[in-house]
This record gives sequence, C-alpha cells and structure tokens, in this order.
Amino acid sequence: MEHITSTPTMKAPAERFTGAVYLNMIEAPTEPARLAAALVRFTPGARTNWHSHALGQVLYITDGVGLVGTRDGNVVRVSAGEALKCPAGEEHWHGATDTNLMAHMALVVGDGNGDGTTWLEPVTVDQYAAALTVLGD
Repeated sequence: MEHITSTPTMKAPAERFTGAVYLNMIEAPTEPARLAAALVRFTPGARTNWHSHALGQVLYITDGVGLVGTRDGNVVRVSAGEALKCPAGEEHWHGATDTNLMAHMALVVGDGNGDGTTWLEPVTVDQYAAALTVLGD
C-alpha cells in the first residue's frame, strides 16, 4: 500500500490547453501498472486541445459543469457526479462552459509508451462557440 498525501498543483501546459487549467497528477503510468490519473480543474472557457487516447479515457466530473465534444459535432454537457467514457482513438476535447468552472478526474490506461495520448490542435473559438450553442448556453 502507498499513501499519497498530496501532489503539487501545476498549471497545465499551454501547448495542450486553452485558458487557465490546473492539474494534480495522482498517478503516472509506470510499468508494470499503466494507470494515469489526474485531477484537472478548468476555469470558465478553458478546455483541452483536440486529442485521442490509444486505449480510451474515463472522465469523472467532481465539480461544476463542463462540455465534451467529438469531431462529428457531438457535444455532451457533464455535471458533478457524472462520468463519461471516450473510446480508444476517438478525437475529442473537454473543458468548462463559458460561465462555470469544471473539475474532473481523468483516468487513462497507458499503452506501454506513456499514457497513450495523442495531442492535436487547439479547439477554435468557433468550435467552442458551436458547442455552447448546441447546448443552449
């Protein structure tokens, strides 16, 4: 058993996120275990870049209201206590609405070469605005 008492909060890297995003890494994928777990906090309007995961991802919303969008234009509004599964290889993004904070636990099973995440380009202002429009925000 390993008791992890706290992890430092760090600002998420600007090359992978738009807006102010903060994360606490809880577990990095180290062999033989491959779990990556992080608490990620998004300020209003903040979001990830487009990305995908080799083996998928689970998001558990701990606080606030957020959005998860896919390349085909599907957008899901998520709230505290809800979870969302992103299948392997699906290009998606997630973040806060324009008026609410959102925090989630991000859980990823690595592929043996890190966490298996492929980071892509930023979500544009127009793509984000379209997601808000779909939800009536």
